[in-house]
Amino acid sequence: MASRVPPTVPMGDAEPDGAALQHGPWRNRIDLSSALAHGESFLSRAGFDRAPWTIVALGAGIAAWFLLPTSWHWLAWASLCLSCGLLGLALIGPSGNFPYIRQSLVVMTSVAAAGTLLVWGKSSLVGTPPIARPMVAVIDGTVLDRDEQPAQHRVRLTLATREPGTARPIKVRLNLDLARDRMDLVRGTTLKLRARLVPPAPPMLPGGYDFARSAWFSGLAATGSVLGDVTVLSRGGSDHDLARIQQALSQHVRANLGGSPGTIAAAFASGDRGAIAAADEEAMRDAGLTHLLSISGLHVSAVIAAAYVLALRLLGLIPWLALRVRLPLVAAASGAVTGIGYTLLTGAEVPTIRSCIGALLVLVALALGREALSMRMVAVGAGAILLIWPEALVGPSFQMSFAAVTAIVALHSAPRIKALFQAREEPWYAKLGRQVGSLLLTGIVIELALMPIGLFHFHRAGVYGALANVVAIPLTTFVSMPLIALALLFDTLGLGAPLWWLAGKSLELLLALAHWTASFPGAVTLLPAMGGGALALFVLGGLWLALWRDRVRLLGLAPAILGAVLLSATEAPDVLVSGDGRHVGITGEGRDLLVLRDSRSDFARDNLSELAGMNGEVRLIADWPGGECNADFCALRLDRSGRAWDLLIARGKDYVDERALAAVCDRVDVVIAARYLPRSCRPRWIKADRRLLDRSGGLAIDLDDANIRTVAQGQGQHGWWNPQARVFSVRPLAPDASRAPRPTGPTPRD
Repeated sequence: MASRVPPTVPMGDAEPDGAALQHGPWRNRIDLSSALAHGESFLSRAGFDRAPWTIVALGAGIAAWFLLPTSWHWLAWASLCLSCGLLGLALIGPSGNFPYIRQSLVVMTSVAAAGTLLVWGKSSLVGTPPIARPMVAVIDGTVLDRDEQPAQHRVRLTLATREPGTARPIKVRLNLDLARDRMDLVRGTTLKLRARLVPPAPPMLPGGYDFARSAWFSGLAATGSVLGDVTVLSRGGSDHDLARIQQALSQHVRANLGGSPGTIAAAFASGDRGAIAAADEEAMRDAGLTHLLSISGLHVSAVIAAAYVLALRLLGLIPWLALRVRLPLVAAASGAVTGIGYTLLTGAEVPTIRSCIGALLVLVALALGREALSMRMVAVGAGAILLIWPEALVGPSFQMSFAAVTAIVALHSAPRIKALFQAREEPWYAKLGRQVGSLLLTGIVIELALMPIGLFHFHRAGVYGALANVVAIPLTTFVSMPLIALALLFDTLGLGAPLWWLAGKSLELLLALAHWTASFPGAVTLLPAMGGGALALFVLGGLWLALWRDRVRLLGLAPAILGAVLLSATEAPDVLVSGDGRHVGITGEGRDLLVLRDSRSDFARDNLSELAGMNGEVRLIADWPGGECNADFCALRLDRSGRAWDLLIARGKDYVDERALAAVCDRVDVVIAARYLPRSCRPRWIKADRRLLDRSGGLAIDLDDANIRTVAQGQGQHGWWNPQARVFSVRPLAPDASRAPRPTGPTPRD
């Protein structure tokens, strides 16, 4: 019996008629096909380049692992990426259709899932759990690294040892007072010492630097300081190993060039920043020139470029060789050897290795006759680094390096910019003005690209950095570094003194520029810790502007502007509490930051000031007219948005009568203490004592919104975070909470 087929549904290869196109199942299929065709046309017109966007997908997968809290979330994310790719393939249809969309969908979703699995796998393989608790112990260990820091009056030793009590092999980093240093404490030396060990510190406050995460991936299980003298059990090392050569080079530079210029020259020549004075380093940072102090892309690129050009020009003077050998290939090899040697000589730190990899890729492009600086080359460099160090994605070094390079390539690949600054026949003064204008515009674009990253990680940004770099970068690249190199070369003949003098004058000019720029009013912009959402919008907008062509790239301004709006709306928390409860900062009472106690180091004070976005004076609560303090507690009232908040902050460790404490707790909103408080202490809103802070980490309290941010909220189940510190909740404050009279004074001592 023949089956009845509706006339509007075609059979076999028959074409659908007009009614079938307007109604029935073919309509959805045609709509989807039309949408895919428009998408394919858009990708083709907008210059979609799969290589950079593939690396963006890899970074998104790595970032998802850091942002998502648990292993179930990581698996769900990877599964979702792969499922989206398979679903998209099923909807697209035959393999010959829509190649842009098909390849992009499959590759990018697969790479995003691979990024999550990559960093998860590396964390599982190399991650080192911290020691269980702070301790003082006598340990035997072998020196793995020695870092001299005379400006801080210490030497930093990295040792391979065993954890006291468990005999687990661990790596620790210890500070040794300079007065107790011995020159035989070099790599390979086995020694015995007494040390105070602590687990690597998590962020002190929400938005702070996460040293525990960095230590997890670098294999550090503890940090601390050496107590007493060091006993050498067996000597190791050699007078000719790389570390000794680096140390000898640094000492030679400082011996020939004294003062601050000598410390800067030693940093350029050997990567040794330990002798740079704190005032000079702060001035360089505030002037936006601190990147010149660390061996990074600028230094490595300058050394490799100098070696490449010298080899190319000198070998070109030999006709026989120029006619028979491909000189760009030989020059690239010379530059590569020089760059690798310079990287090893300056300590081979991870940021320097990353810079060297990027520079070597440029050499490869030059040797092959390809464009040296392009988005594809930037993508290859970023991809190579992320495959080796996926954790670098969340660090400021990687972000700032590739943000700067991407901004440079995007700017100078724009047709109008290329036309404006391309070489042409013109007088020398016009050519000089064009080059200065190019350098200034490049500096401004780089500063705009780096400012959100600097504010996110360091909570500060230099306002005049672009102008200062217009002078500082050419001065460093074309004057200071070549003079230092020539001085070292002529020292082999005993003729380097005049060159050292010239190098010193150039570095004095650099330092004068830094101090002068940093002294300007408003030279540094301080903002409270910005959220990750604002940074994500800046990154999305920047990538969209950089990776598309034509007018479609202007759509990237929308997320960037939204990120700027969120950034401008960021306000300082009213109360900041460190993870151990010892340090408390109060904002909103004038320009001064109120703190609970003086700190023996600048670390706590600087963290409180930077995360509050305040550059005023630091003032003790006990000296503030609105605070009442005794040896055990401080009590104060803060008025926010028409509401009064009563705070009680513990400052001592002596015994306090429980009934008296409970009575005061009943009359305040917030209690903060570095000790465990009895359960009878029940304030109206939150009791941030040791019991809660052990689970939450540091706190940022916003009284206007009755909102609390914690360090624990951004940690999840990653190995570097205390597994017992995952649960945290605060009961909401009742809007009609009664207002008892303010306590007449702090809790009395018993």
